[in-house]
Formats: sequence, structure tokens, C-alpha cells
Amino acid sequence: MIAGLSASVLATFLIFCRVGTCLMVAPGFSRSNIPVQVRLFLAINVSLMLAPLLEAIVRPAVESATTAAVVRAIAVELAIGFLIGLSARVFFLALETMATLIASTMGLSGIAGATDDGEHTPAVVPLITLPAVVLLFLTDQHWELLRGLISSYRVWQPGVGLSGETALSQLTDHLSQAFILSLRVASPFVIYGVIVNFAIGLANKLTPAIPVYFISLPFVLFGGLMLIYLTCREMVLQFTIAFASWLTG
Repeated sequence: MIAGLSASVLATFLIFCRVGTCLMVAPGFSRSNIPVQVRLFLAINVSLMLAPLLEAIVRPAVESATTAAVVRAIAVELAIGFLIGLSARVFFLALETMATLIASTMGLSGIAGATDDGEHTPAVVPLITLPAVVLLFLTDQHWELLRGLISSYRVWQPGVGLSGETALSQLTDHLSQAFILSLRVASPFVIYGVIVNFAIGLANKLTPAIPVYFISLPFVLFGGLMLIYLTCREMVLQFTIAFASWLTG
């Protein structure tokens, strides 16, 4: 009975290693303004909630296993959870990068602000990234993330091991998808930046005695703010739809 109880505790702990690590780096759950204690409490509760569903899958990896095998299984579960959480978070990191590019095209790159993670970035970045995080929860995509965690036990069996080549390949593919998606939703601002900079450069060549850049800055800022007003809703919506499609795919 004691051996069976020990195996159940180890199996639950292995579930916590994968689920908890994923939630610690997943978008929305890993926000810096959420205390670590709250995130840990959430990870423990989700792990205990999923334990009855996953114990039968995880238990064979710890039954009659040596200490070295258990330690190896814990390390593998931590790596898998980190990979799953990071694969989802790179989409929001890519969106944040494109939002910084948008601020640069508008001439707002010098006006510092604070993102959701406490980093100093242009003030327009939270205006774009925060609605995306809110929609993550409003559209129940966090439940899809949990479903993906459960499905991952069919792909990566506990204690089997995770190939570094496979993990790197998947992370590279997700990075590529994330930046292509973010570049697509930010494409109006990329075109706007190219046109504006070409026009300013041409005007500066034609009238070198006039500080065209400083004169045009208010107009560039006004045009960028108008473009955000017209496209921000659709931009965040398209990002949310594409991210939801990736989660369910």
C-alpha cells in the first residue's frame, strides 16, 4: 500500500512538473504583475485537477523505477512543459516585437513606457499586446492550452525522453509561424513606414536647407495614430483567430 501511495505521489509530481512549468511561461499566466505565489497555487491546483485523468499514463514511468530514472523523468517533464509553454508564448513575443516596430514607424520609439512584463518599451506596445492577452482568456483559449497539455501525453510519453533536435525543430517552426503571423497583422504599418520615410527622404533631398524631419514628425505621428485607430481592432482580432487556430491544430 505504501509503495502504491508513493507511486501515486510521484506520478502527481511528474504531472505538476510538466503542467506547472508550462503555466509558468505560458502567455497570460506568466505576466509579471501576477505574483509568483498565485501562479504556483494555480499550477498546483491544475495539476491536482488533471491527476485523475493522467495518473494511469504517468504511473508506469515511476513504478519500480530507480532514483536515477525518476530524476531523469522529472528533467524530461520540465523540458517538455517549458517547450509547450514557450511555443505558445513566442506568438505574443513576436507580436510585442512587431508592436515595437509599429511604434518606430510612428516616431514613438523614443517615448518609453512599460509592458506587461515590466520591460521598458514604447508606450504604444501595451496598447496592442494587452488586448491580445485579454482576448486569450475571453475566448477561452487558455482551456485549449490545457487540452494541448493533456494531448501532449499521447505524443511525449512520460520518462521516454525528449530529443533536443526534435525540440529545437518544433520551436524553430513555431517561431517562424509566430513572426510570419505578426508581420502579416502589422503589414499596414510596415507599408506606412516605407512610404513615409521615402517621402521624407525625398523632401529632404529637394529642400536640404529645411529640417524636413522635425517639421514632418507631427504629421507622421498623426497618420500613425489614425492608422492604429482604424486597424487596431482588426489587427488584434486576426492575431487572436490565428493563434486559436494554432492551438486547436
